Amino acid sequence: MSDRIRRYRAFWPYYVSEHSRPWTRRMHFVGTTGSVALVVVAGVLGEPLLLIAALVCGYFFAWISHLLIERNRPATFTYPFFSLAGDFHMWALMWQGRMDAEVERLSPSAEPDQPAS
Repeated sequence: MSDRIRRYRAFWPYYVSEHSRPWTRRMHFVGTTGSVALVVVAGVLGEPLLLIAALVCGYFFAWISHLLIERNRPATFTYPFFSLAGDFHMWALMWQGRMDAEVERLSPSAEPDQPAS
């Protein structure tokens, strides 16, 4: 188990590589947005069962996208906490319109950063 990722900074490029297809990221975005909305509604209405619905919503869209689109195993099973952080990191970048650039930046075919002249 010495090859296990121990820091989020090292995990992020792996997470991005596991979400290389745009529709995978879109499905995650829908699930995470739905989960956040359900958590807010649960708080406003004082309805704790909606918290379970929030979990189901987020994981349903994510896992379906990995099964049908990306065709890989969700990182949640190996790195549950890093995966959750990665999902919100990706969600925030998608809200900002910056996730596609992040995928390009971290793709194996991307040129390494060159020092400024």
